[in-house]
Amino acid sequence: MANTAGTPPRIIVVDGSKVVRRLITGLLQKELQSPEVVACDSGADALAAVKERDVDLVTTALRLPDMDGLEFSRRLRDAGRQRYFPVVVVSGDVTARLHREGNLAGVTDYFDKSHGFEALGAFIRGYVNPDAEITGRVLFIEDSRVVVMATTRMMEKNGLDVTHRGSIEEALEILEAAPAPAEACDLLLTDVYLKGGLTAHDLLRRLRAELSTGPQALPVLVITGESDSRHHAELLRLGANDVVEKPIREALLTTKLRFQLQVRRQARAHAGED
Repeated sequence: MANTAGTPPRIIVVDGSKVVRRLITGLLQKELQSPEVVACDSGADALAAVKERDVDLVTTALRLPDMDGLEFSRRLRDAGRQRYFPVVVVSGDVTARLHREGNLAGVTDYFDKSHGFEALGAFIRGYVNPDAEITGRVLFIEDSRVVVMATTRMMEKNGLDVTHRGSIEEALEILEAAPAPAEACDLLLTDVYLKGGLTAHDLLRRLRAELSTGPQALPVLVITGESDSRHHAELLRLGANDVVEKPIREALLTTKLRFQLQVRRQARAHAGED
């Protein structure tokens, strides 16, 4: 979760290379205001550090001395289901596997070392100190009047523009009427099961596979009352960016919304769309 204003950010840097750990630590100290950087040479040491107290961000290599970087990310998420913080893979080998499995493993984003370490500092700064003025258009799909009222209030209070629909069918009408789904809104927030015949699973299949709209082009957050990790994994496998468990906690929802909107904005900027 983004650090509170005035509180030094706590960042864990995980890499088997002492040189890389020093480089990233130096960049963070240059880019951020008095950060507390915990450098770890293994996944096990980093997991222990995360359990000690809250952390604002974790960077990890794709390959660690004691475990795979994606497995490390999965363990991080399992250890803190209701404490959200970005996990960034820093790698010189951004492979198809990372694209395919990273989101499922709980990776927030990745940074290709080919862009240079100087760029990495600014990249991480954007996550630790996100722009408080980030706004966006959220298409909210929910059929419970109580949940709609409470959740819409949360989002609007935080500067988001919310359009509500009560079914996946109604939401698809909006998405498919636009020149491209990513132009209809900036983010989708949906419950899993709604009053229509379609579910969030159907929406994700339609959006990701049939309409070829990727997770960075149009983020999807799914609200669920299921705590089973297999249920979460299936939603992520289908292309959800993240899962929000009920009862919805405002701080957690707001943080996840801001991070996904920021990732989308950065992706569009890199593509020259902004």
